[in-house]
Amino acid sequence: MKFPSHMKKILISLVLAAASVTHGAEARPLVIAHRGASGYLPEHTLPAKALAYGLGADFLEQDIVLTKDDVPVVLHDIFLDTVTDVAKRFPDKKRSDGRFYALDLTLVELKQLRVTERFIAKTGQPVFAKRFPAGQAEFHISTLEEELQFIQGLNHSTGRTVGIYPEIKQPKWHREQGHDISTIVLPILARYGYATKSDACYLQCFELEEVKRIRDDLGWQGRMVMLIEGKAKGEDGTDHSALCTPVGLKELAKVVDGIGPAITRVVTWPTVGEAKLTGLVKAAHEAGLVVHPYTIRVDELPKNCPSAEALHAALFREAGIDGVFTDFTDVTRAWLANRK
Repeated sequence: MKFPSHMKKILISLVLAAASVTHGAEARPLVIAHRGASGYLPEHTLPAKALAYGLGADFLEQDIVLTKDDVPVVLHDIFLDTVTDVAKRFPDKKRSDGRFYALDLTLVELKQLRVTERFIAKTGQPVFAKRFPAGQAEFHISTLEEELQFIQGLNHSTGRTVGIYPEIKQPKWHREQGHDISTIVLPILARYGYATKSDACYLQCFELEEVKRIRDDLGWQGRMVMLIEGKAKGEDGTDHSALCTPVGLKELAKVVDGIGPAITRVVTWPTVGEAKLTGLVKAAHEAGLVVHPYTIRVDELPKNCPSAEALHAALFREAGIDGVFTDFTDVTRAWLANRK
């Protein structure tokens, strides 16, 4: 029996979505939905997570910040003014630096905001012009618990096990503001069944001291990933370049299960079409760490990278990464399905 080409694509998509990964001993590289299907819908909204789930993501990412009343919400930044209409609804919440912070609004107030595609606060122009039109449709901020319930509900109704990939956002800054985000988030994760290395969860953070604190002082037993910036040092003082050395990676391996480096830490293109590996993946594997770089964006490729195909090939085939954060779940899943 012959199927029309469009039917073949649908069947392939269904097969991909039904495929499962053995978490902790992955049979293939992981596809991690970066803020959901953020290439198609406003980031970190439940519709974006639902679409990424349907497109076959293995893990869904949750960036977590706190509200004024200490409720963890899923939002990429501590700021609200580049993804919501907070400046119109609560103009009096603006701080002296001109920014609007999630930490200055209660959950009730945050729930009144309308979420939109990311835009430049000063100009109002979209960061990604071809993505979901700003101001169209209705999207809102979700709490961490609402999202966990949503994902677990989908796992129940589909029979799949799609994992979570939460990030503790700027814990040092939160503590300076009088709020200890890690001590609030970890018990919630545990309550929903994410507490050990056998659970479908990777906890991530950019701040080395907080990563150590979460593991050693707060007793987190689950899998953890140290995020590594493309620049040398983080705002909290973490020396990200030092972490990428053999010595740094061996030290990290005493605390975490993997690293999440910026793509440019893994591969660059000195000239158009000429990929150059950094050796980070090999060194991390030798230290016993998995590597999940960020972020594949087909509408914002690394400098001199000629195509999304070349980017995927360099990361998976040449560098040998274990998973990747992607804004385009379907594109990455399709590449992996056809890689042989």
